[in-house]
Amino acid sequence: MPFKRSQINVVCFLAFLNGLAAFGIDSSLPAFDEIRPDIGLLEGSNQISLIVTIYIIGVSIGQIICGPFTDRFGRVPSIKFGLMLYMFGALGSLLSQNLLTILIFRFLWGLGSSIPASMRTTIARDLYSGDEMAKVMSKIMAVFLLGPIITPLISEGFLSFTSWRVVYSLGIILAGVGILWSIWFGETLPSNKKRNLNWEMTTRAFKTIFSTRITIGYVLAVTFGQGAFVIWLSSSQPIFDLVYGKANQFAVIFSILGIPMAIAFFASNYFISIFGAKRVAVFSVGISVLSNTASLLLALTSNGTPNFWIWLILVGSSNIFLSLLTPIGLSLALEPMGDLAGTASGVAGAISLGGAGLLAAIFSTQINYSVTPLAFGYLLYSIISLLMIFYTESGRKRISELNLVT
Repeated sequence: MPFKRSQINVVCFLAFLNGLAAFGIDSSLPAFDEIRPDIGLLEGSNQISLIVTIYIIGVSIGQIICGPFTDRFGRVPSIKFGLMLYMFGALGSLLSQNLLTILIFRFLWGLGSSIPASMRTTIARDLYSGDEMAKVMSKIMAVFLLGPIITPLISEGFLSFTSWRVVYSLGIILAGVGILWSIWFGETLPSNKKRNLNWEMTTRAFKTIFSTRITIGYVLAVTFGQGAFVIWLSSSQPIFDLVYGKANQFAVIFSILGIPMAIAFFASNYFISIFGAKRVAVFSVGISVLSNTASLLLALTSNGTPNFWIWLILVGSSNIFLSLLTPIGLSLALEPMGDLAGTASGVAGAISLGGAGLLAAIFSTQINYSVTPLAFGYLLYSIISLLMIFYTESGRKRISELNLVT
C-alpha cells in the first residue's frame, strides 16, 4: 500500500528517478580516458563522445514512445519496465569489449532511462498544476542536482582504484532501488483516466499537443535553452583539457558548479510565488542573454582563450539561469494538457532533449582550442529561447482578449 504522498516524498522520488537518467551521462564523463582502450579506441579519440550522444538519443526516442504507454498502463508498471531495461543496458555496457557493442547497449540504456526521465513531469502533472507545479518542479531539479554534484566525484573516486565497469554497475543497483521505491510510492494515474492504446487516439493526442501554442511554444523555448546547456555538457571536459590544460580539475569543478544551481532552484520558488512562473522564466532567460553576450565579447577579444576563472563564472551563471527555464517551461507547457499528461510529457521530453542534442552538436563539434563556438552557441540559443517565450505569451494574451470580447 503506498504511503501518503507529502510534497517532500514526491520531490525526493521524482528527483531520484531523474537522477537515474542523468547517471548514465555523469558517470561516463570522468571515465572517457579509461573507457577508450577497453573498447579499442586510440588515446584521445573523439569517438568516445558517441557513448554520451547515443545515450541521449535513446532517452529522446524512448520518451516519445513511452508517453502513450504510461497513459494506458499507468506510471508504476511503466517505471518498472523502464528500469529493468535500464539494468539490462547498463549490464551490457559494462561487459562490452568494442565500440559497436557498447553503443548498442548504451542506446538500450538510454531507452530504459527515458521512462523515469519522463516521470518528472508526468507524475508532477498528475498531482499538481499551474504555479504550484512549477514550484514543485523547481524543487525536484534542486534535489536532482545532488546527483550531478556527487556522481562525477564518486566516479572519479572509484576510477582511482578500480574500473569504469564497476562505476557502471552502480547504475544497476540504483535501478533496483528505483523499482522498489516506485512500488512503495504507488500509482498516481486513476484507473478511470487510463486511455486506450490505439493509433487513432494517439494521433489525436499528438495533434492536440502540437496544435496547442502554449505547449509547443514553451517546449521549443526549453529546447533551445537546453541546447546551450548540452554544448557545455558535451564540451566542458575537452575545453578543460585542450584549451586550459586543467583536465585533472574537471570532476571537482564540474561538481562544484552544481551547488549554486541547486540553490537557485530552491530560491526560484520564492520568486514564482511573488511574480508567477511566466515572469520568472522571462527574467531568467533574459539574464542568461546578458551573461552570454559578455562571454562572447570576452572570447572574441582574447582569441578564444579568455581568463579561465572569468570565463567559468560567466558560463556558470548562464547555466544557472538557463536551467531554471527547464522546470518552469515544462510546467507551463503541460498546464493545458490534463489527461494527456503522459503523452505530452513524452513528446516534450523527446523534443527538448533530442532537439537540444542536435542543436548542441552544431557548435560542440567546432570546439578544439577555443571557447568562441561555445560562447556563440550559448548566445544564439538563449536569444531564440527568449523570443519563443514572447511568441508563446503573445498568443496567450490574444486568446484572453478574444475571450473577453466574446
